[in-house]
Amino acid sequence: MKDIAGRTAFVTGGASGIGLGIAHKLLAAGARVAIADIRQDHLDSALAELNSADAIGLHLDVSDRAGFAAAADEAEARLGPVSIVCNNAGVNLFAPIDACSYDDWDWVLGVNLHGVINGCQTFVPRIKARGAGGQIVNTASMAAFLAGPSGGIYTASKFAVRGLTESLRWSLAPHGIGVSCLCPGLVKSAIYESDMARPDALKGEATEADREFLSRLAQLHEAGMDPADVAQTVIEGIEANRLYIFPHAEFRDELKELFDEVLSALPEPAAADPRRLAFEAGRRTRYVKARRSAGS
Repeated sequence: MKDIAGRTAFVTGGASGIGLGIAHKLLAAGARVAIADIRQDHLDSALAELNSADAIGLHLDVSDRAGFAAAADEAEARLGPVSIVCNNAGVNLFAPIDACSYDDWDWVLGVNLHGVINGCQTFVPRIKARGAGGQIVNTASMAAFLAGPSGGIYTASKFAVRGLTESLRWSLAPHGIGVSCLCPGLVKSAIYESDMARPDALKGEATEADREFLSRLAQLHEAGMDPADVAQTVIEGIEANRLYIFPHAEFRDELKELFDEVLSALPEPAAADPRRLAFEAGRRTRYVKARRSAGS
């Protein structure tokens, strides 16, 4: 997408961190921007910082489907048809899977995965129907590739966002709609405050946060990449319609090790049912065609 100027963008989690950085860059590129966030205090301060007649704030819990549709309607009524969607809202529990409850799963997946699903389900039919193209940017994480012992639900959600995004990219390419997966590493943000935005209905069996650990995380995140720098890679990724947007270069060697490990786990070629091989050959041909049609 070369023509960001004049378009309308919708950014979830847009009142702080990466989302606010993206809003700044989109405005600078000439877009109108609706930032949606669950925290009204963050919305108020973000709108004051953006200080633009082309920016509006919308209170939204991204896990609420009806609320998402209502926010989309308001954004389009006030700013015009949305054709850039940044499904960026995210939370993290910072706890291993075996220590988590169903409430924990419902909260993290509700925001990180269902928030992306709701954004796509709400806006994609509208963008397709208008026929003027667009771009969907789904925020995953380096955790979409690299799984560690902590933040297990977060990792599961980000792996799912990565798969959803790749499949959606091939589906939307014929409609002139690009789809990108943003995979940042450590960013100077307040994601360690996630628990403050947890709905009351999902606090009953919440895993208790380690306050001392969260305090250390706050200090650690101060060393993270500036959200403005992450956002600049997003703008470049939108303009180039990149499948993956990687702001952090320091993961190159680790990803190579991971993919080498995956390849080394595959068995050596052996005799197989020709029908199965024919099926896989056809699948591969269709996959290559889809990737090429999407510019990958």
